[in-house]
Amino acid sequence: MEVNDIIAEGCRRLASDVHITVGVPPIFRINGELIRYGELPLTQIDTEVLVRQVMTDEQFDRLVSRGEIDFSYAIPGYSRFRVNAYRQRGSFAMALRIIPYGIPTMESLGLPPIIGELTRLPRGLILVTGPTGAGKSTTLATMIDKINNERACHIVTLEDPIEYLHKHNKAVVNQREIGTDSQDFLSALRSALRQDPDVILVGEMRDLDTISIAVTAAETGHLVLSTLHTIGAAETIDRIIDVFPPYQQRQIRVQLASVLQAVITQQLLPRIDRKGRVPALEIMIATPAIRNMIREEKVHQIQTAIKTGSKYQMQTMDDSLLSLYNRGIISKDKLISQAVNVDEVKKFAF
Repeated sequence: MEVNDIIAEGCRRLASDVHITVGVPPIFRINGELIRYGELPLTQIDTEVLVRQVMTDEQFDRLVSRGEIDFSYAIPGYSRFRVNAYRQRGSFAMALRIIPYGIPTMESLGLPPIIGELTRLPRGLILVTGPTGAGKSTTLATMIDKINNERACHIVTLEDPIEYLHKHNKAVVNQREIGTDSQDFLSALRSALRQDPDVILVGEMRDLDTISIAVTAAETGHLVLSTLHTIGAAETIDRIIDVFPPYQQRQIRVQLASVLQAVITQQLLPRIDRKGRVPALEIMIATPAIRNMIREEKVHQIQTAIKTGSKYQMQTMDDSLLSLYNRGIISKDKLISQAVNVDEVKKFAF
């Protein structure tokens, strides 16, 4: 069994992910559901052979010594893949996220116009948040692509691994892969500030030092885009502040209130017509009122500000879900299961 044949079949079936592990056949995630490919379960030898087929010897040595590794992989004519290979119960396994060669447009993803408007900001911090598999990387790639098509500027991306490939257009785009082109996000971000960037994409703000430098970069005239694994604007802001020790939290509140431009929280839901998945989004725009809430430790009031901020093109997650349901794009079950305030959603939907 060749791993490329399995991956190619996943691409043909429009899977978002391919899973290889001992004890079950290869598994595709299609429209959010796990579908087995074939009947024969993979053995320990099978998974090691398949994992080795997508790796260099050096990468396999790192997998053996560290227990896990992230890297990118490509099959010409099919797609690129973000791969996480790992050890589990003494055997090898891996998950491959399928990444199309082409970068989708905002229109094809169903993103609202305000997302495009945010890409025209000259400076500040824009965060795209949500759980794993929510499409954060795709949204950021689409935003970078729009900047690349519209502005003569220098874009530096720091990714682990590189997913979508950007060609130079109006902008010059330099993409650096963590672990290959730089040791870690912190080193890469420090270096990026010496590379005359206008726009910096940080794949993930993982720790205090990376967050601190990203905020400083936004303060000093750069547009910084990044992700966090948080749900909602209030949780995102609290998470950033809580990373810092108490004696630094006042300072980071003031800095964040100054530089934050928007928090976009998203999740992917299966379409009712089974033609893929569609994003539902909460959008917070940093208005003067919201900046004051951050500064004055009133983050709990942000959700109310989002609810009443439609004139700034803000929307709650429930607003987005209701819109998708009312347009016949998602099912009633998905609307109810994903709603933040179920009782309130029911009033408007039924």
